[in-house]
Amino acid sequence: MDTQAPITDPTQPGTATAEFGDQSLAPGEEIAGLEKLLEVEPDDFQARCRLGELYFSQGRMDDALVEVKKSIEMAEGLRAEMNRSLAMYYSNLGTIYATKNMTDEAEAEFRHALEVFPYDVLALFNLGRVYADKKKYMEAKEYYERLVEITPEDPIAWYNLAGVYIELDNPQVSDYNTIDMGIQCYLRTLELDPKHLESSFKLMEISLNHKKTDLAVSVMENAVEHNPDEPLAYYNLISVYDKCKMFEKAEEARKRLRERFAKKAKDSTGA
Repeated sequence: MDTQAPITDPTQPGTATAEFGDQSLAPGEEIAGLEKLLEVEPDDFQARCRLGELYFSQGRMDDALVEVKKSIEMAEGLRAEMNRSLAMYYSNLGTIYATKNMTDEAEAEFRHALEVFPYDVLALFNLGRVYADKKKYMEAKEYYERLVEITPEDPIAWYNLAGVYIELDNPQVSDYNTIDMGIQCYLRTLELDPKHLESSFKLMEISLNHKKTDLAVSVMENAVEHNPDEPLAYYNLISVYDKCKMFEKAEEARKRLRERFAKKAKDSTGA
């Protein structure tokens, strides 16, 4: 009768062997090979995990501790990247549902994306828009505020947040006084994108409604400066000058408008 080979205890030094390449190596040889490999490819996750196991089996607890910590750090990074990718797919699914006017399904997928990865920009943007469209401005505010924290250099994020703040300032909507916050968001939008005419026009209107005439004038003068070929910028600037009783300025702007577009028409005909 054949005798059964004794089972070795992997926790006892010197008892384990493993395959490394095409040869069966003793633990010490395998450790040396893995150490050399990781000098060249320090991001080899499997090699680092195996090295931690071998250090432990050889009683090298301090070395094992270092390698296991590195393995955990790498694994957490891989998991975060997987979560980021998975959230992107949920957001893409939500976008498809939204395109098909399946709003409830879209909302569910965007929420799912944020459960997987709380910083998914597409999900935050779309949930903000979903709630703004439903006139649920407090919920929209939450998502847009999170969005500008993550993408502080995105003018569209600031523009959408500004619109929500303006809506919340309406006494029929909420008890919040958010008009100044809305103004600051529009100013931030224009700081990031000076050519953003919609922000200029909305900020002009708000400024006039709240007797901030200096701001209205400044905003529209900058709008014309950054959009010299846009007639609407001139028309709104002229309107602001007239409302502020700056009639000479208004006439100068009309003259600039006529001259610029007369020259543009002449250049286009080649006359």
